[in-house]
This record gives sequence, C-alpha cells and structure tokens, in this order.
Amino acid sequence: FIDLNIYQIFLIIIIIILNDIKKIMNQNTLKNKITIIIVLYREDYQILYQTLDKIRDFKKIIIDNSNNLEIKNKIEENFEIEKYVLNKKNNGFSSGYNQGVKLSETDFCLILGPDCIIDTKSIIKLYEKLTLNEDCLLTTSTSYNENNQLTYTAGLLPENGEKDFPIKLEGDICVESTLGACMFFKKKDFIEIGLFDEIFFIYFSDDDLCRKIKKRGKYIIQVFESKCIHSHGISKVKNIFEKIYLREHYFLLDKFHYFRKSSKNRNMMNSILDKKNNYLIKIFLSLFTMRFQKVVYYFARYNAILKYNNFLKKN
Repeated sequence: FIDLNIYQIFLIIIIIILNDIKKIMNQNTLKNKITIIIVLYREDYQILYQTLDKIRDFKKIIIDNSNNLEIKNKIEENFEIEKYVLNKKNNGFSSGYNQGVKLSETDFCLILGPDCIIDTKSIIKLYEKLTLNEDCLLTTSTSYNENNQLTYTAGLLPENGEKDFPIKLEGDICVESTLGACMFFKKKDFIEIGLFDEIFFIYFSDDDLCRKIKKRGKYIIQVFESKCIHSHGISKVKNIFEKIYLREHYFLLDKFHYFRKSSKNRNMMNSILDKKNNYLIKIFLSLFTMRFQKVVYYFARYNAILKYNNFLKKN
C-alpha cells in the first residue's frame, strides 16, 4: 500500500513535469509566431529598456522615425532585434507601424508603444482570446500606471462618447475603440482591413482602425487577464514651444481627418474651421503681450486649419 502511494506520487510528479515541459515548448513555438512592432520618436532609453527587457524572447521590429543611430547602437548591444529601421524622414506613427507590419514575417503582430510594458503571460492571453473568438479582429491588454492604478485602455469611438475614463472590468469586454499602445492581431486581417490610414500623423489612427473593424461587423476585446503598464503622458519632446506646436497642430489636423466622414460632428468641425481669422487675431495679440507660448498655440491651430483646407481643395 505504501509502495503504491509512492508510485502514484511519482506518476503525478512526472505528469506535472511533462505538462510544464509541454507548456514551455508551446510558449516557445508561439513566440516564433508573433512579431512585436515598436515605433520610436525621441524616446527615453531607460523607459525603452524596461519595455524591451520584458519581451526579450519575441521577434521584434523597431522603426525609428527620429533616425537616432546612438539609440540603435545601445539597443542592439543589449537586445536581439529582428529588423531595425532608421527613417530619415518622420512620416508619423501610422506610417511607421504600417512599415513594421509589412516587414514582419509572422502570422501575428503586436503593436506596442515604447512606453508600454507587457510580459509573456499577458501576450499569450491576447493570442488565446484572439484565436478562440472567430469574429474578433483585435485584442488589447488592460492598462495600469506605475502605481498599479487602472488607466484608460478602451471604450467608445470619439463620435459616440468620451474616452477619458477607464472601464472597471471584472472580466473581458467588447469595446468600440482602443488605444494604439497595445494592439494584437493577425497580420493578414490587419492588411485586409487596410492598415492604419497614413493621413493620420499621430492621433486618431487607432480610432479610425477600430471604426473600420466595427463597420466590418467584427469586434475588439479588452482582455482582463492581460495586463500592461502604460506610462501615459510622458513627453518625448522637451522643448516647450515644439511640444505645444506638435500637440496642437497634429491633434487638430488629425481630428479634422477623423471626423470628415462623420455627419454627427460636422457642425463641430465647421465651428472650429470658422475660427481661422479669430486665431490670426489672437496670434498678433499674444505677440503684442509677449505671451509666446500662446503665440505658438494659436499658430499651430491656425496652420492646421490652413493645411486641412488645402487638403479639401485638392480632394
């Protein structure tokens, strides 16, 4: 009886070990099916190191829109990168991610922000949810900050409601739209749906992609058991005037392009476009009162309206 119990215990231990070996082998096989794509622009190396350190075992493609050879050398000294591209011209994040997806040679891709930290277990959860749900085109992690506080990940499309507050989950949820900081999908599906629209430079390309998914009758899942740490709001541009210009100019311009197809927001769009002359007056008033940050703010928005109007004339 004692020998039998020992034998049973031995068998159980062997089964557990074999299951662990099988799990490790499956994970290693899975890692060869996934490419993680990261687009850089003037990134902080320490933050980027933390992101890359968690995904060492996966294939990685890095697209650097700031053509930073120094960062490239540092990264390649510490990490194995499948493909590393230095773009001489910054064509925006949408273009950079599309470039990375096209260069990937795996069936699945994970678009990851350089300030978005995710581990192997959470990536596998994204894979499992995507492959187990036939009509799901995209999965995303639930996002937290460095203090383990829930932050905004996903919610409604911009035309349907606010997107500043996080959804408190008790399980997986279908969402209309998700941030581009963590998007998992089949490469084939991403290409078939039309990739990111490269008319968007920084903002709204994730919303536009999600809107295309919704129009196809497919859905997006925010996965509760997949966790990422996303450092929202860390500015990559240190010069205050450049930071104001880039934020205001491209946010407004990309917003125009996003809502161009939406009748719900046409009145709102027209009201902003009508402010062109008002912005011009405010530029001169701000110059006169030496409020130079306001000068840059109004000039960025004025220039966005000019650029959008030129786009409409050509199209």
